[in-house]
Amino acid sequence: MPRYNPAAIEPKWQAYWEQHATFAAPKMPTGPKLYALDMFPYPSGDGLHVGHPEGYTATDIVCRAARMQGKSVVHPMGFDSFGLPAEEHAIKTGVHPRIQTEKNISTFRRQLKSLGFSYDWGREIATTDVAYFKWTQWIFLQIYDTWFDAELQKGRPISELPIPDGVQAAGADAVRDYQDERRLAYQSSAPVNWCPALGTVLANEEVIDGKSERGGHPVVRMPLRQWMLRITAYADRLEKDLDGLDWHDGIKALQRNWIGRSTGAEVYFTLPGVQDVLVPDEEGTTESLFVTTEIRIEESLDIYTTRPDTLFGATYMVIAPEHPLIDRLTKKEEAAKVQAYREQAARKSDLERTELSKEKTGVFTGSYAVNPVNDEHVPIWVADYVLASYGTGAIMAVPAHDERDFEFAKQFGLPIEAVVDPGDALPPAERNEVLDGRRYFGGEGVAVNSGKYNGLRTAEFKRKIIADLEEQGVGREAVNYKLRDWLFSRQRFWGEPFPILHELDAAGEKTGRVRAVPEDQLPVDLPHLDDFKPHGRPEPPLDKAPDEWLYPTIDGVKYKRETNTMPQWAGSCWYYLRFLDPTNTQAPIDPAIEKAWMPIDLYIGGAEHAVLHLLYARFWHKVLYDRGVVSTVEPFQKLVNQGMILGENNEKMSKSRGNVINPDEVVKEYGADALRLYEMFMGPLEATKPWNMNGVNGVRDFLGRAWRMIVDDRAEEMALSPAITDDAPNADELRVLHKTIKAVTEDVAKLSFNTAIARMMEFTNFFTKQERRPRACMEPFVLLLSPFAPHAGEELWQALGHAKSLAYEPWPKFDESLLIESSIELAVQVNGKVRGKINVAADADNGTILATAKAEPKVAEQIAGKTLTQEKVVPGRLVIFAVK
Repeated sequence: MPRYNPAAIEPKWQAYWEQHATFAAPKMPTGPKLYALDMFPYPSGDGLHVGHPEGYTATDIVCRAARMQGKSVVHPMGFDSFGLPAEEHAIKTGVHPRIQTEKNISTFRRQLKSLGFSYDWGREIATTDVAYFKWTQWIFLQIYDTWFDAELQKGRPISELPIPDGVQAAGADAVRDYQDERRLAYQSSAPVNWCPALGTVLANEEVIDGKSERGGHPVVRMPLRQWMLRITAYADRLEKDLDGLDWHDGIKALQRNWIGRSTGAEVYFTLPGVQDVLVPDEEGTTESLFVTTEIRIEESLDIYTTRPDTLFGATYMVIAPEHPLIDRLTKKEEAAKVQAYREQAARKSDLERTELSKEKTGVFTGSYAVNPVNDEHVPIWVADYVLASYGTGAIMAVPAHDERDFEFAKQFGLPIEAVVDPGDALPPAERNEVLDGRRYFGGEGVAVNSGKYNGLRTAEFKRKIIADLEEQGVGREAVNYKLRDWLFSRQRFWGEPFPILHELDAAGEKTGRVRAVPEDQLPVDLPHLDDFKPHGRPEPPLDKAPDEWLYPTIDGVKYKRETNTMPQWAGSCWYYLRFLDPTNTQAPIDPAIEKAWMPIDLYIGGAEHAVLHLLYARFWHKVLYDRGVVSTVEPFQKLVNQGMILGENNEKMSKSRGNVINPDEVVKEYGADALRLYEMFMGPLEATKPWNMNGVNGVRDFLGRAWRMIVDDRAEEMALSPAITDDAPNADELRVLHKTIKAVTEDVAKLSFNTAIARMMEFTNFFTKQERRPRACMEPFVLLLSPFAPHAGEELWQALGHAKSLAYEPWPKFDESLLIESSIELAVQVNGKVRGKINVAADADNGTILATAKAEPKVAEQIAGKTLTQEKVVPGRLVIFAVK
């Protein structure tokens, strides 16, 4: 029986699309183009859950409609397949990560195909493909070979870096050091979140309450040699170029806040007199590694502040526990307390130290610094609410005008001196509390207790004091960013190897010199390892690689390969380019292809990637732009973040909560088209929405009604409904059709898929009630439905007598002249109650409408013999009579 049966229809059309490569994109666009992209998934062992298809369905609808509208469409899919979960699985099972990763990819691919997405599967990539990460390594080498010209605001080849004469005269090693210090990719000993159990460094966002987000293992802060990327050089461009992007303002704000550009002053607090400092003894023995020696420090403690107008209110200073001068500034009698505090701080994440900390903690170093504006000696404390990664890692504390400083000062009984009079900004009582040091005030006002600057308003004070600091050589105007250079190393096995070699001396020790792997020797593949387990030390697992991989010899020089690997972010920084030219063996992408397809016209993904992935990818893209690899300044022109789909208990879907819904189960019971329609009908794309299985059943019923509107499901074989006719549509039928075409077309363009589906439901309800259904109305409806429910659309198109797929059929067009209603129905009220309905011409005047309403039999009965006290027409809605 030809009933609507997705279990039969959907596999049929999926096989057809695959056999005919229906959605294969042309190498180059042949007309208007659309590059639509989903944020590609990490292929976990759990497969997809119903949250994944939401964004994918939205992109797919846009792509299917665009093909029918005559655009060249590229719509690819791939897998972000490096990462810690696969390595953890390998540690537990002894199975190589590639085996499990490829198994997971196979599951994801099957599930995605079962949902009918119109991906060009011939372009599929995975970041773990050796042919792919060859070019990830190549891009890293371009970054390594680049320095940033601040004057031109552009990355340039390291060979173009001007070398000072004095450096040139010092020889080749000095030149090399000078270049290495300025590369966009450089090595640094940086404090990191080290997790011994996982054997890797974790990002701040992966650490919660001092433990790893994955597994809950203890995390400590420790310095490690790391590869860093100088993303801070591009901070200005990353911020300014947001202006030209079609992104939600909230996402732009998140990026701007992450970049955190501010203007202020860098101020130099001198470190006076003789200090007790720790220096290595001559022998450097284990038993006596340090001895206490008195030396004169001729240094300054530099701070960055956005409020140089509050310098006179600085009553103490704070340095981060990781500050490079901490050992020199700590008096020997305070050393034990400072060391214990540093160890305590090392177990906290940056988030815990700043935003989540409810109680301020700290210890006094025993040292003082000199405030350059009044020569006062201010004590230097160590406190974990200051981060080494922000500013200079040190602050001047002005407790009268900063909340954190105020809390710290109250905690430790430190002075609080107001230097900004709030004036009328606060009620008199609160103003007096500020001036007496009993509360803080962070706003602007008039200077007090600030020497010659008293009486100046904040803005004027800032300008004057910065000029004075520069004139005296104790400060300068400065721009600062919250953004830090990107820590790009991971101590794990399952990641892209760095194409970097460390030179060894005759004794097999590193000389400190590195060189890039020659391009003709890329890719550097991962070696075979029998043992994936972390050893609890910072040395990466690749240190256990076979010697033939670990120690290459080039031109007679022995090297050791870099054994850190790149973070998972690396592969996702440029995948959108490789999709356009996935089989190119000569370059990451052909310049002509890149120029023809870029930028991405629609990028859909989760808001959780609003900062890191998007910022990192934009940075890589700008470096590639500067080096002439790409032609566009930005990669993602339009960005949309789909909302989260919650479980039926209104909580985030997770295995631990037991509320994860597998799309395979929904497809088996209701069909892929019903799943797609439901996820789009739940509400606006960007809203957070709870899953409700009854809702899936509701849209499945709609698909059944649409099917029966066209197909005779009582016939023995597939046949059209007897109501289908080749007669011309009448005016009302044309009006409903063209109203639907207009609404769906405009809603798809606005990504308002829920309202588009509602319009198609109205169409179905109207025509289901009609005794005849003109083919001239049914065929356009099927074309409108097909991007949302592509399997049902194809089957109905075939039932209507078409042999070919509808994938490239012209999109229906609406005629504005046919949208005008010839007649309208108005309710008629008498004394507040509806007594009847009338049909009048859409352009009828009020006199005609009132006369028609009075003639309606039930209304006439109500007003007969009575006095009319009110008669009124509410345009397009109703007629109102009042009688007595």
